[in-house]
Amino acid sequence: MSGCVFCGIVAGEVPAFRVTDEPDGVAFLDTRPVFKGHVLVVPRTHLVTLSDLPPDALPGYFRLVQRIAVAVETGLDAGGTFVAMNNRVSQSVPHLHTHVVPRTKGDGLRGFFWPRTRYAGDAEAEAFAGRISAALA
Repeated sequence: MSGCVFCGIVAGEVPAFRVTDEPDGVAFLDTRPVFKGHVLVVPRTHLVTLSDLPPDALPGYFRLVQRIAVAVETGLDAGGTFVAMNNRVSQSVPHLHTHVVPRTKGDGLRGFFWPRTRYAGDAEAEAFAGRISAALA
């Protein structure tokens, strides 16, 4: 869809630190991560909410989300992950996307008011994307 930044990332027109690009979706680092290694998973087609995802696409899309969650834990030595999506409210980009956020005990994440951080630069972001990508099962 014209003007959608996530569609631009899927098409390769907008730069992103990709973790994977597969038929079921594309995963890339969030540019304003809750914690470093925060990944967004998007379907290849422009859909706005979860209810727009065709039933036959659910298994492949959520298998990709599951694989990314495992890769974030493994690749980053995280204690776990927080997996979430917004539908319309708090959805900063109106394209279906699932957040996979690395977690560690005592990381300070409480409720839904989360601090955001930035990568030191492109090299650090590349390193995080590479670690997660290498851990994909």
